[in-house]
Amino acid sequence: MPAITLPDGRQKHFDRPISVAEVALSIGPGLAKAALAGKVNGKLVDTSALIDHDGTLSIVTDKDPEGLEIIRHSTAHLLANAVQELFPDAQVTIGPVIENGFYYDFAYKRPFSTDDLASIEKRMAEIAAKDLKVHRRVLPRDEAVAHFKHIGEHYKAEIIGAIPAGESISLYGQGNWEDLCRGPHVPSTGKLKAFKLTKVAGAYWRGDSRNEMLQRIYGTAWASEKQLKEHLTRLEEAEKRDHRRIGKELDLFHLQEEAPGAVFWHPKGWALFQQLIAYMRRRQTEAGYQEVNTPQVMDRELWVKSGHVETFGENMFYTQTPDERVFALKPMNCPGHIQVFKHGLRSYRELPLRLAEFGAVNRYEPSGALHGLMRVRSFTQDDAHVFCTPEQITAESVKITDLILSIYRDFGFTDVRIKFSDRPARRVGSDEIWDQAEAALRHASAAAGIETILNPGEGAFYGPKLEFVLRDAIGRDWQCGTLQVDFNLPHRLGASYIGEDSQKHTPVMLHRAMFGSLERFTGILIEHHAGKLPTWLAPVQAVVMGITNTQDKYCLEVAENLKNQGLRVETDLRYEKVGFKIREHTIKRVPFLLVAGEREVEGRTLAVRTRGGKDLGSLELGELSTLLCDEVASRGRLVLEDRVSQRRSG
Repeated sequence: MPAITLPDGRQKHFDRPISVAEVALSIGPGLAKAALAGKVNGKLVDTSALIDHDGTLSIVTDKDPEGLEIIRHSTAHLLANAVQELFPDAQVTIGPVIENGFYYDFAYKRPFSTDDLASIEKRMAEIAAKDLKVHRRVLPRDEAVAHFKHIGEHYKAEIIGAIPAGESISLYGQGNWEDLCRGPHVPSTGKLKAFKLTKVAGAYWRGDSRNEMLQRIYGTAWASEKQLKEHLTRLEEAEKRDHRRIGKELDLFHLQEEAPGAVFWHPKGWALFQQLIAYMRRRQTEAGYQEVNTPQVMDRELWVKSGHVETFGENMFYTQTPDERVFALKPMNCPGHIQVFKHGLRSYRELPLRLAEFGAVNRYEPSGALHGLMRVRSFTQDDAHVFCTPEQITAESVKITDLILSIYRDFGFTDVRIKFSDRPARRVGSDEIWDQAEAALRHASAAAGIETILNPGEGAFYGPKLEFVLRDAIGRDWQCGTLQVDFNLPHRLGASYIGEDSQKHTPVMLHRAMFGSLERFTGILIEHHAGKLPTWLAPVQAVVMGITNTQDKYCLEVAENLKNQGLRVETDLRYEKVGFKIREHTIKRVPFLLVAGEREVEGRTLAVRTRGGKDLGSLELGELSTLLCDEVASRGRLVLEDRVSQRRSG
């Protein structure tokens, strides 16, 4: 008879097999009411699951991450149930949990409309309100295939048919409706109280463009209405900050079908992009990096030797020349940097050798995954590789970590989490090499004084890595920088140096990126600042405009003066009312609007307004120039506005 150990160490003994729900009730009626599932010896099970042996048990509620995932998965089933009640001809396919929600793919004869979504959501609420008990049954594989074929669910039958013969299949349902699922699920539909359908989109069956197009309905589900409301508010704010919309408003970039996943940068967007490169170039030079540039197209055999073709080949672009030689567009810069390292005899005295490149790389992403600047096929990496001895790993890793965190602070990101990603299933190198690399990275993390969160199985195919995750202004997380310890690629590609013992040794290679993808980091910056980029980053830092055309000459003189100070300044000499001009450039999020009337011309001053609508009064041209330059140099501090405020308060 089972002896069950609870999370606090207490043991409860029972004289018969007992369900998770009954154990919860024996602890207290409040816990029994809140129970969504159980975790028996670390495995998630339904509350109806029987425990007939000794073991550990924790009751899962909506306060646990697993509980929220179960709510979302069960709500996906609620969605499918409602769709098939309203549209009996619709076939269900798959419905997984995703970040902050779920989706379900359907095959139906016509597209679902916005009105359909409203009707489906209403029916979902009706089914939830009935508090139907969720039931589970198990069928042999072949019987399950026959069952779904009989009810016309051919997609489900195909999914089950791919499962090995002899395996049992679990089905979950509520009322007269059921679906294929491994579970677990909530005990009843009454547990599903806070959900919202968000959109419908197209999706290919099994993600293959050669298959038929299905309809994917997205939704979100939470433990409470309060959490749902907070999430929907975040979505509204995210929509306002969408970098694609802001990019169009500010004339920064565009994308088009002739170059899917590649960016057409406009002058203002390219100015921002170049500011990022200039900043990073300066920081890297100060940190002892040497900049290189390597070819974008290299023979496929190099990528075979490196292991990329074997482990990353489906994400690479290839081209064949008339003489049938096959080349690959580089998806990464590492093999190229190893070629630079190998060119000539290297000594241990040269190590660590830090090579950096703003390398243009190309990776195949499915068309459905492309998303503005955030997910592209052609992008630029602020990539670097440090070739060092094993003894230098810790010191170099500490320097890299400090540099990355310092750079993020300059861009306004102070909430940074770091994940430790260990060996993936598809990898190169022996387990002994991986043991050594993971131990080295853990030691370096401890030396850097950083706390890490384990991210199992997500390392690069050649080595473990640290992933730097930024939290933006509205609480979203973005994985950007990485640090990877690599004992594999230098060995595979024949890199070596002469050690102090006059013998050849293989260097360790530390892979390091800080922005990651410059395109993606640009998109993150736009959304983090809602397009109101700090003055030092803004493509246009100030616009000079006159009240009438009689101030045109002075406006041009002012603009020329400020440009000579290295500031990015434009003039607006259109024959329009000054209020109209101010509104237009405020919408374009220009940090400072400089207005000249007759009084300003006579006094060689300018009336200064901010994009936030503050009137800073008139400033003499020389003082204005100095303050603007100081603000640019400060990288984010509001020098000009603060100085004027201090003067007024003093």
